[in-house]
Amino acid sequence: MSDRSEPITSLYVHVPFCAHKCEYCAFYSEASNGEMINRYVHALIREMELVAHDLKPRTVFFGGGTPSILTLRQWEEILKTMERLNLLGAEEWTVECNPATVSADKARLLRSFGVNRISMGVQSLDENLLDRLGRIHSREMVFKSFDILRAAGFDNINLDFMFAIPGQTMDIWRNTLREAMAFGSEHLSCYEVIYEDDTPLYAQLKAGKFSVDEELACAMYDELLTTVEQGGYHQYEIANFAKNASAAINDFPDRACKHNVNYWRGGSFYALGPSAAGYVRGVRTKNWSNTQMYCEQLERGLRAIESKEELAPLARAGEIAAFGLRMNSGWPLAEFKHRTGFDLQDHWQPEIRQMLNLGYAQLSQENFHLTRQGLRYADWAAELFLKI
Repeated sequence: MSDRSEPITSLYVHVPFCAHKCEYCAFYSEASNGEMINRYVHALIREMELVAHDLKPRTVFFGGGTPSILTLRQWEEILKTMERLNLLGAEEWTVECNPATVSADKARLLRSFGVNRISMGVQSLDENLLDRLGRIHSREMVFKSFDILRAAGFDNINLDFMFAIPGQTMDIWRNTLREAMAFGSEHLSCYEVIYEDDTPLYAQLKAGKFSVDEELACAMYDELLTTVEQGGYHQYEIANFAKNASAAINDFPDRACKHNVNYWRGGSFYALGPSAAGYVRGVRTKNWSNTQMYCEQLERGLRAIESKEELAPLARAGEIAAFGLRMNSGWPLAEFKHRTGFDLQDHWQPEIRQMLNLGYAQLSQENFHLTRQGLRYADWAAELFLKI
């Protein structure tokens, strides 16, 4: 269990602006507006000031939306504030970028303040599929932006891809994977398209404009696992693959995203910005999913928190168990007990037995983890643990 006197070491910042809302996106984001973005930046600075006393970031993650849509001047305001508040110097500092909004000046500025990891939302290298998803970048922009980031000194880059996109064939997916390997990025995140309520893609599915081919989606996932392994990437979570600079691999390859591993291991983190959900010392918070309301609250000197929730210890332990099982390494039993105060085998014995009987999990004296087949059903496994 964490020491309550120790500062929190992970920080997430949500930048809710995009040039255009993508067809599949269910995250809180909105088309950019210069005046509102300036107002947001000033509110974010106020929010940072309110929590800085309790922060000593080891990992920082700016997600969105599209953080790279912020102008040089806006980034300078945020970065200089972080310098003033002693929030620089994170071991891992990620900023999400869209290939259409990467510039050499911006890349150099971020790198000069200590940003050392970029996550670029590619999604596809097929022009027709990019259009299908409502992306604003072209395939050419991906190659150009990657070169800009390398030239600025970024040696830790993640590329995001999607599969099972409507209209995506196995041949297109194979070509995408072949080109993805050629980049030589340190990390890949590859997600199956999820049809979320209130997205245009979901509406098109419901209207019968296309159908979901589960068999093809499974075949694409198998192709992904085989290709990335041959390319020198190691899967450490259902959708995440990283390279290993050293010869030995422990629980995680060394290019694994440390910020996300903290989530999956049930660690605390502050979350700033509209709609951002944080978890600090057993209390879950969620900010207002409304940029104007977020700004108004902070302009009055208040945190922009819409809700707070503190789970009962056993329920929280079940949640931590569920998140950790997304990772290939699963849960070291001793670490789980240290984190939660509960014995995984004692409190979830029937669930563990059910998963073992199905061949979805493996249990040793030290560890419980899902098998390769079991990882396909990680959401189902999570539900078993969340029922407590």
